[in-house]
Amino acid sequence: MDFRLDFRRYRLEFRHPVRTSRGAWTAREGLFVRLERPDGTVGYGEAAPVPLFGRETVGEAEALCRSLGDRVGEQVLAQVPGNLSTLRNALGCALGGAAGAPRHRSLGVAALLPSGRAALEDAPPKADAGFRTFKWKVGVGAADDERAMLDDLIGALPPGSRVRLDANGAWDRKTAERWLGCASERPVEFVEQPVAPESKGADDTLLGLAADYPVPIALDESIADEGDIVRWLGLGWRGYFIVKPSLMGDVQGALGKLAAAHARVVFSSALETAMGAQAALRLAFAWPGKMSALGFGVWPLFADSRFDGPGAAPFIRIEDVDRINPEDLWNALS
Repeated sequence: MDFRLDFRRYRLEFRHPVRTSRGAWTAREGLFVRLERPDGTVGYGEAAPVPLFGRETVGEAEALCRSLGDRVGEQVLAQVPGNLSTLRNALGCALGGAAGAPRHRSLGVAALLPSGRAALEDAPPKADAGFRTFKWKVGVGAADDERAMLDDLIGALPPGSRVRLDANGAWDRKTAERWLGCASERPVEFVEQPVAPESKGADDTLLGLAADYPVPIALDESIADEGDIVRWLGLGWRGYFIVKPSLMGDVQGALGKLAAAHARVVFSSALETAMGAQAALRLAFAWPGKMSALGFGVWPLFADSRFDGPGAAPFIRIEDVDRINPEDLWNALS
């Protein structure tokens, strides 16, 4: 069976810059792909590489789509290089890759807090809205100042709240040790990516830190694709895996391996639009293992709110996910 292939590139401004240890991120770029079958039925997908990961670019994905032409066969994925993971994911979704039947009707969500002192103003309203898990971006300012702010942040949250600290690979080992020692005495659920995956000896450093401190460590940038997941499972990693389904070419295979290993998984947004988020969230709702709060508390995200996923709330229901209409998002780019 042949499909008609169409694609549209987008650049969408964020409502506010997303600030991490690697700088300010002001806009999201990606592609929507559309496959139409001979019977007129249509499937959609989103390819949205993360520039900070450095594995692929939107330009490379667009060039490959152009080279495929407007007619492709069922074996189109075989024509996509393995390094273009997000494009493989998008085409797989458009071909009708199934997440499986949902095992959950409603899932908790972690609220994303801005970096620095802005988190102290942002956290109380989100706590009032019902959030009890909060993700704070650290590694942006001076480490000593941020550690001092941590107690202020915790003090502003309701009893029983949990904080996730996301360093985006900002620290060296000594700084990470000071943070992990501090976090071990506070209601910190885990510390995410304390050292950069490209730093010298990063794997050994992460394994050593995980063995030396009681607070769990979560891998994020260290598992940019499914091959990284296989490698870390082989290393015996027992911390968390932050899984961004939109970035993985063979996401079903990766999740199958994680499930078989009874791994601790947190499903997370890659700051994609609602199109990619819908596919990612369906995988989360079908996950057979124990669920942690989803890393999808990112909306409202875009200056053009038509591209946002479900509104900021402490829970996402499967009905919220099903309500997303990819055709509306496709048409919004026209």
